[in-house]
Order: sequence, then structure tokens, then C-alpha cells
Amino acid sequence: MKIRKAVFTAAGLGTRLLPATKAQPKEMLPLVDKPIIQYVVEEAVASGIEQIIIVTGRGKRAIEDHFDVAFELEYYLSKKKDTEALHEVRKISDLANTVTYIRQKEPLGIGHAILVTKEIVGDEPFAVLFPDDLIDAPVPCLKQMVQIYEKYEASVLAVQKVEPSAVPRYGIIAPKPVESRVYQALDLVEKPRLEEAPSNLGIVGRYILTPEIFGCLEQTQPGAGGEIQITDGLRLLARRQPIYGYEFQGTRYDTGNKLGFLKASVEMALKRPDLGADFRAYLKTLDL
Repeated sequence: MKIRKAVFTAAGLGTRLLPATKAQPKEMLPLVDKPIIQYVVEEAVASGIEQIIIVTGRGKRAIEDHFDVAFELEYYLSKKKDTEALHEVRKISDLANTVTYIRQKEPLGIGHAILVTKEIVGDEPFAVLFPDDLIDAPVPCLKQMVQIYEKYEASVLAVQKVEPSAVPRYGIIAPKPVESRVYQALDLVEKPRLEEAPSNLGIVGRYILTPEIFGCLEQTQPGAGGEIQITDGLRLLARRQPIYGYEFQGTRYDTGNKLGFLKASVEMALKRPDLGADFRAYLKTLDL
């Protein structure tokens, strides 16, 4: 079955980026001239996704406004004959065929955020993307994963090798190699101590999940802070059907932390045809 729907988990409080996120969603912080979430939605659309489902919370109205039609702004730009800016604004609201919003009333974890979309997703496989995980790749990361899903017809998790010091910050898979860059996840452990980790393959913010995940999440007991962890739900799912980890090709930026956000801002600016050369020249003048 084709992957038509994608869930974006955008209900988090963005505490790692305070104070910038005190009154502004972290997903709307700009990388050069686009908010972080737009890059990730563009990846999904380029991967064949038709319906965008965004899980939001209190104070996230700016996300809805960004992807909506801005009549007054479009009218102003049209009257001004600023066709380039008008095209950019219209392109945002035309990104996906359908954008649906649903609120996670309390921050009860990624697993819970996925679970609240059950009625919208229905009985079909779907993608999950974390808006603060930016992956720059010639072939969109999610598109790479769709190809793996179509081959194995099973859940697919994006994984990458992480430094030993970072292992306790990730969900880690116990991998069985299947082919180049593809592993069956025999087990999954949420944020293990380094000496207890089954590998250094950490799960990052891209998933393709079968609808059976919803039943597994409903049976998952809340962990620390009362949160339902997606890794715990996946661990239960792995006992019922195969799950695969895919070591994607591309560069990942964790824009949910300050250093990752700065790295992404600089590197995305350097890739811009209209800014890259001048920005690179400026950086060379800095006496650092």
C-alpha cells in the first residue's frame, strides 16, 4: 500500500532552545528564510506524501497560519507586482493536498502524539517526521525509506551511527544485517547506558510505520514523566512483525538544540545559490 499520510510531531515545548521558544514554536524558528518545519514538510511532499497531519499544542497557532492562505499578504504583493515574493508565499499554502491539525492536550511523549492521530491515519501505513530533525540529502530521506518499505512491506526506522557519548540520548536498535545499510531491528532500547546498548545505531526523526503500531502504543505503559515512548511501542511491535532500520544517506541536523540549529543555519546558507558565495566570503573575513 502506498504511503500517503505523514504525521509531524510539533507539540513539544522546545525547552532546549529557550528563551527563543518562550513565545514562538521551535518549529517556526527560521533557517535562513524558511521555518524549520517547512524544510521537513517539503521533504515529505517530495517523497510522495499527499496528506500532512500536524500534531500541535498550546501556543502553536503560528504553524497553522504559516501553511494557510494569507489573503491580505497575497493581495498586497500582487498589488505591488512583487511576483517573486508572491510565488514564494503561494507555494507554501500549495505544498500539500491536505493539511490536518490535531492537538495533543498534554506533552505525554512522542508515542502519545502519534496515538492521537489514530482516527485520522486509519488502517494504512504512514510516515512520522520530527520537524526539528532536518536531513539534507540529494534524494529525500523519506523517499529513500519509502523504497525500503516497498521492498519489505514492513515498518522502517531511519538510523545513524552515533558517537559513544551520544548513545544514552537515543533509541538504539539491536541490528541484524539484511543488506547494505538495512538491518532488521531484533530489539529496541530507549536511551540505554553505553555498556548496555546493543549497538551504536540510533533512531532519528523519520519513521514509516504499519497501522499495528497504534495497538502497540495503546498497550505501552507510560515511563518517566508519564510519557509514552515510541521506542517502547516499537519494541512491542517488533515481537509481532519485522521492523527494519535503514542507515539513510544524507546529513542530519538536530535543530532542536542550539549548536545543531547554528550548524544547520550556516550550512544551509552556504548551499544557497543567492547567498552562498557572499556568505562564504564574509566568513573568511572573520578573525576567529
